Amino acid sequence: MLKNRTALVTGATQGIGRAIADRLAAAGANIVVHGIEPDAAGAKIAAEIASAHGVRAVYVRADLADEKEAGGLVARAEAALAPLGILVNNAGIQHTCPVETFPVDKWNAILAINLSSAFHTMKAAVPGMRARRYGRIVNIASVHGLVASVNKAAYLAAKHGLVGLSKGVALETAADGITVNCICPGWTDTAIIAPQIEARAAERGGDREAGIRDLLREKQPNLTLLPPARIGDVAVFLCSEAAAGITGASLPVDGGWTAQ
Repeated sequence: MLKNRTALVTGATQGIGRAIADRLAAAGANIVVHGIEPDAAGAKIAAEIASAHGVRAVYVRADLADEKEAGGLVARAEAALAPLGILVNNAGIQHTCPVETFPVDKWNAILAINLSSAFHTMKAAVPGMRARRYGRIVNIASVHGLVASVNKAAYLAAKHGLVGLSKGVALETAADGITVNCICPGWTDTAIIAPQIEARAAERGGDREAGIRDLLREKQPNLTLLPPARIGDVAVFLCSEAAAGITGASLPVDGGWTAQ
């Protein structure tokens, strides 16, 4: 389906990013794995993906909180493997607390990694995609790009901003063979929500499953933590020819959360 395409996936060493990289590779794409792990650890993950799916894969390390590193990531990825046909902006961090005590350094880091880095990578990737008349950009937003929850000021600002940014770039590139879309996951079984699960579990005597049920009951009607692979499957669809007419969309994959 995606044979001979090259994909850069940010934050691809674990969780949703790793699942997306695996699913894109299974569909035939060559993968540039981005992360912040040491080169040896990242190269091992890239080798695992290449071996499992019979594709080429390399690792590129970059600190996306640094705008120079974020801005240079696409060029480094293309130098390491090939010109990009697919860009998946997945890297993200989280911090939760009331707005009046929200640390400024956490605000700045979340905006830099969850929002600004996507601006920098898209700015760098679009000219080449436009010249080649093909591009698939998939930005991993969140249900929190569509609706709000308490104690998540920076995450909400970043993810709402990512949805708006994606719509704008989609319009700018709509006639150029490029699509730009967001996936908006609900509660997904990844490390980023572990602190929230642990907090709920602590209120219930350390019972993790009870903590998960309590968290999901509040928001997600299907009462199921989504496997990251399901997000990967949606990313593959958005990169396929079947989705060539979809651009500027924000697709909830949220077990019914935003239907309420």
